[in-house]
Amino acid sequence: MTRVLVVEDEPRLVRAIAMNLHARKYDVESAPNGSTALRLAAERPPDAVLLDLGLPDMDGIEVLQVLRRWSRAPILVVSARGASQDRIRALDAGADDYITKPFDMDELFARLRVATRRTGTASTAGGNGNVTTEGFILDLVAKEARRDGHTVRLTPTEWQLVEILIRNSGRLVSRRQLLDEVWGPDRRTHSNYLRVYMAQLRRKLEPDPAHPRHFITAPGMGYRFEA
Repeated sequence: MTRVLVVEDEPRLVRAIAMNLHARKYDVESAPNGSTALRLAAERPPDAVLLDLGLPDMDGIEVLQVLRRWSRAPILVVSARGASQDRIRALDAGADDYITKPFDMDELFARLRVATRRTGTASTAGGNGNVTTEGFILDLVAKEARRDGHTVRLTPTEWQLVEILIRNSGRLVSRRQLLDEVWGPDRRTHSNYLRVYMAQLRRKLEPDPAHPRHFITAPGMGYRFEA
């Protein structure tokens, strides 16, 4: 189910959008301000964001810029600001589309469908379950890893981390989500586990573990995989 984060401080509009999203089988979270939006996006990375610019605590452009540091999810600005300079600022900051209020709900969801298709929420792995980079190859089905032509042994826990990150390729996976899925909810505060295992993965797979190209850290938030 596609997860959409609605960042909007007008409760009636949030309810209308959420109701229509639910009717179209989307999973919905909402945030009334920028700081809440950034926290939710880090804890539970969305597949798409609907972002108002006129937020009570910070400008929506700032929220957009922060999200774009670590997220490739499509971001659709939904704003009452109709001036061309506002559109240009948002698009230059990384927005995928710009919709001016008031808007037609059907058009909003048509644009959302286009944006999610264009960015692609599918896994990086091909149909045969292989992930290939210039430095290593991962066979997710056979649980085999090769680097520079040599077999690399990954532990079951390392494979779990790899599979979660590849499933969310290009998107931030929060520390909490990784800890929940790999070690369970009772270990969600043990971020030292992640530091140790991610360091091991980099030593085993990255050409230069000190300057990783594929297993990337978003300080204080989580990790992402870049092919």
